[in-house]
Amino acid sequence: MTCAKTQEFLAQNAVSTQEQWDARKVKQGPAEALRLLSDVDELYAMRGKRVVRIDLRTERPDDEALLSLMLGPTGNLRAPTIRVGRTLLVGFEGETYRSVLG
Repeated sequence: MTCAKTQEFLAQNAVSTQEQWDARKVKQGPAEALRLLSDVDELYAMRGKRVVRIDLRTERPDDEALLSLMLGPTGNLRAPTIRVGRTLLVGFEGETYRSVLG
């Protein structure tokens, strides 16, 4: 994770991580991003205050639409990306983090 707001949120809410990597050093491209969705039921993609929630069990957009939500301008997975159970969070938005991470 490279997002300072996310690190601050996790510390303030005593949320621990099992695995963490620096997105500047470990690049995750389109194939890796789609692989993350293989056993995920919900995707939350956040940019600023805009939050897009997709229930992948009932609606699954095509790969191009999913990648447009998950990848940044460099073509790599946007940071921060957090997996909580069968939910994937891409980006940061405080209220969404509170509701998902409890």
